[in-house]
Amino acid sequence: MRFLAFVLMLFSSAAGAQGVTRGTGDLGLMIERAQGSIQIIETTNRTVLGRVDGLGDLSHASAVYARDGRYAFIFGRDGGLSKIDLLEQRMVNRVVQSGNSIGGAISQDGSLVAVSNYKPGGVKVFSAASLELIANIPAQASDGSGLSKVVGLVDAPGQRFIFSLYDAGEIWIADFSKGPKFTLTKHSSIGELPYDGLITDDGRYYIAGLFGEDGMAMLDLWQPEKGVRRILDNYGRGEEKLPVYKMPHLEGWARAGDVIFLPAVGRHEVLMVEPGSWREVGRIAVHGQPIFAVARPDGRQVWVNFAHPRNDTVQVVDVPSRKIIHEFKPGKAVLHLEFTPRGEQVWISVRDADRVDVYDTETFALLKSLPAQKPSGIFLTARANRIGL
Repeated sequence: MRFLAFVLMLFSSAAGAQGVTRGTGDLGLMIERAQGSIQIIETTNRTVLGRVDGLGDLSHASAVYARDGRYAFIFGRDGGLSKIDLLEQRMVNRVVQSGNSIGGAISQDGSLVAVSNYKPGGVKVFSAASLELIANIPAQASDGSGLSKVVGLVDAPGQRFIFSLYDAGEIWIADFSKGPKFTLTKHSSIGELPYDGLITDDGRYYIAGLFGEDGMAMLDLWQPEKGVRRILDNYGRGEEKLPVYKMPHLEGWARAGDVIFLPAVGRHEVLMVEPGSWREVGRIAVHGQPIFAVARPDGRQVWVNFAHPRNDTVQVVDVPSRKIIHEFKPGKAVLHLEFTPRGEQVWISVRDADRVDVYDTETFALLKSLPAQKPSGIFLTARANRIGL
């Protein structure tokens, strides 16, 4: 018995030397776009745990998480799909599945990972476990005009993926509820040049922003047979054709209180929209062309960042008063904002300063700055439990 106890003690000591057993709830990653690498972070103590290199072109990279938050799937601009183990801080697998891709999504049950591609246009679906190709969906326009770039890919309840065809002006639903033999539903003539898409947090509405004309296209996923409905005809660049320096990210929309906040295309405004009726109920003048309008988890604040040349600034909107209550300048090229799950901190990437800043969302005090090589997206594991993220 003493010998067995001694062996167990040695085993326990060896295991402890290899690393601390921990959960994943306070983990996340920061994209280092210039290095083709990520930093793995934890938010409790605001520290970097490690780095993973060799991820290719991350100039417009995004990430989704497995259900348990242990594995991240990173979508690179070069068509790379990388699976990362956050606990072991290593790359598990990587495939280069196209010439140019723009984001992806993970299925409701966590078994499938889908990637939206510019070149060749379409969607590819992989096993989350092995990255084996499950399905290839070429985005062939209904009018036969050729392959279209795919944008706005999101997951939806019912083991579905929803996405928009930029060149063709269509919205497609790929339904994998019956396994790998998926079914496709296509909605054509939704409007010109859908540039991005969002899904509401209840998974009911898919909304595509239109760059080629004013307005947005909305599909009710509870009643898809009713087709696509046009909403917010005044949303867009409007009568005065202003230069658009960078398209806003609709995935960064904010639902706070009884209003949805949307970044306006080519305008120095954030739009306020009433859910249900989908009518515009107001606008807030802001510092520049907004890119992200992100709600603090409790819905009390909306934080906004901006396109070049005014991308050194962040503004905070107080939702009850609908007024800007704070403005500060972290530095040039503020690219992304991510709240911790309960909203006490916000992490902000400042690309040209090579750092990520962490702020207290009540006092607006700077809590910590972390060095990073040309950081862009910040993705925390809380996303694993949210539709469309």
